[in-house]
Amino acid sequence: MRGPPLTYSHIREIFPYMESLSLHDDAFARQVADRLKSLRTKRGWSLDELATRSGVSRATLSRMENAEVSPTAQALGRLCAAYGLTMSRLMRMVEERFEPLVKTGSQPVWEDRSAGFTRRSLSPPAATLAGEVLECELRAGTRIDYPLPPRPGLEHHLVLREGALSLTIEGRRHDLVPGDCLRYQLHGESRFETPVDMGAKYLLFIV
Repeated sequence: MRGPPLTYSHIREIFPYMESLSLHDDAFARQVADRLKSLRTKRGWSLDELATRSGVSRATLSRMENAEVSPTAQALGRLCAAYGLTMSRLMRMVEERFEPLVKTGSQPVWEDRSAGFTRRSLSPPAATLAGEVLECELRAGTRIDYPLPPRPGLEHHLVLREGALSLTIEGRRHDLVPGDCLRYQLHGESRFETPVDMGAKYLLFIV
């Protein structure tokens, strides 16, 4: 005789690492939607004003705040510039206190499936810590453009671990192979690209 169907809670008990939710899980999608709405209302901005500031359409902003669509990396990049926040701080409430040890199962994972982009917050943001550490993966043939940084002069250190990656920083292109480290302060646009036959895995340190 077959037992009752497994629920998500049961699966989490069997596989603790599934605590790392992607944006496509309902709970996390709702959390991000609520966070986006909270940021806008705290600033007293209408959807129309945020659309003007970010370059994201009013209709798209409304659907994101209602968890009807998953934000893309490019849309979140535009919102980061409008709010002056990194993507990690944009999507998550930043706690005043932090735990020194961040276990693998507690590291938030976000995924833009349309762009083939996955990012894990190895060291999530905290109010009293300046830096963040991200582990990112781009599938082959991916291109993501960010028109503006979250904050002018934001310091980045990117270490390519696997694959091939090209970064264009304010018009200057850099082609990376595994082991290379690209250090830069971002004031303008940036572009991440992978070749059609190879993806990339990298670590990104933001200060």
